[in-house]
Amino acid sequence: MNAEIPIHPQAATARRAIFLDRDGVINRPVVRSGKRYPPSSLAEFEILPGVAEACQDLKGLGFLLVVATNQPDVGRGTLSRDSVESIHRWLLLQLPIDRVMTCYHGGAEYGDPCHCRKPQAGMLLEAAEALKIDLAKSFMIGDRWRDVECGLSAGCKTIFIDWGYEEKLKRDPHFRARDLLGAARLIKESLSLGSESDWLEDPF
Repeated sequence: MNAEIPIHPQAATARRAIFLDRDGVINRPVVRSGKRYPPSSLAEFEILPGVAEACQDLKGLGFLLVVATNQPDVGRGTLSRDSVESIHRWLLLQLPIDRVMTCYHGGAEYGDPCHCRKPQAGMLLEAAEALKIDLAKSFMIGDRWRDVECGLSAGCKTIFIDWGYEEKLKRDPHFRARDLLGAARLIKESLSLGSESDWLEDPF
């Protein structure tokens, strides 16, 4: 696992965080032969519409922004770590992200097991310890079942970005949204109501 960038100066006293999956939440996945893949280079990396606005809104609400991403192609030998890290360096110049947590392990089925690859909660737990995050007051936003499971296992609220994938969720998320901007609006509305129990789902 790799925590690549130090936190912003104001983050030292922050207690809440938004954990963000990367591919499908921040950037558009690459589609080849009808299958979705992470971008293999900066040339393929496209930030989705509304993401910059959503990140600014969430930072304005006082949240840390922590990306938690699986990049197993590195561990499987089909993508270089340098390529991933160059993307992340560029990403941190574009968005107000406080830290990027990356699991490079290929997975147990490739003989490369770990405790950080989602759906395990290792990246969130490590970030919480390092940044003094209260996980119960934090949120995990992702577009795959692994993200939902990771957030639930860590004790976070979960928001599922629903792209209509064929894969099934193993457990229901707390909330659903159509994109990151919709998720940010849900969080903002809940805080304005003064109660996290008064959430409304983002209308499609």
